[in-house]
Amino acid sequence: MINAGRRATDAFTLRRCQILLASACHQTAGAIAKQLQCSDQAVRNVIHTFNREGLAVLQAGSSIPKRLPHTAFPPAAQEQLRVLIRRSPRVFGKQQSQWSLDLLAEVCFTQGITTRQVSGEAVRATLARMGIVWKRAKQWIRSPDPAYTPKKSDATG
Repeated sequence: MINAGRRATDAFTLRRCQILLASACHQTAGAIAKQLQCSDQAVRNVIHTFNREGLAVLQAGSSIPKRLPHTAFPPAAQEQLRVLIRRSPRVFGKQQSQWSLDLLAEVCFTQGITTRQVSGEAVRATLARMGIVWKRAKQWIRSPDPAYTPKKSDATG
């Protein structure tokens, strides 16, 4: 079966048969990986799966994750987050006028939108799932010069 798999048109089956045959010839994972231009860990994973499941290793499994990633924001909390980002941080007693992801995470926890403190990355991922692209706010330089505006308009036309 493994020798027959070397003639397979499916690249997945072909690669796994090559790994198993090289392993049967007592080649190391590093040597097999170098020969097939893949990682040592990929070779080890195939060999371990073969030892555990047999020839089932030659069949490609589902590409769908076995479990869905945990989200800190259930649908109701996502709507609350959508409303929150449209408000100023100053409404919540913060000194800045623009949201950062970490500040959003902190306010979500203090306002009870999330049941635990989440990271800014969790907020960003949730916003992305909601179709909202997060971009860092630009900080504009303000000049203390009272003649800054006229000078700027003269320089830029």
